[in-house]
Amino acid sequence: MKIKKGDNVIILSGKDKGKDGKIIQAIPKIDKVVVEGVNMRKRHVRPKKQGEKGQIIDVEAPTHISNVMLVCKKCNKPTRVGYKLNKEGKNRLCKRCETII
Repeated sequence: MKIKKGDNVIILSGKDKGKDGKIIQAIPKIDKVVVEGVNMRKRHVRPKKQGEKGQIIDVEAPTHISNVMLVCKKCNKPTRVGYKLNKEGKNRLCKRCETII
């Protein structure tokens, strides 16, 4: 998976197409990510104590990795991700401006 927690991404398809946000959680086993403020779902929560009321809250649902694209920090445009090997290890590269992300 080329996208990590904390990266800024843009949504490519679906009802939230064109929106951008920060990745809250990456789930590599099922190739999904949770993006802040995108793909919102209603969740019904039961009351925890007697006398308390239940509520309906908005929760971010996971989005498939193919529906998001990383936004480069330098050029501020959506970009594909490449890798470059160094002595320290692998570094992620922006395919547009060739800078390390």
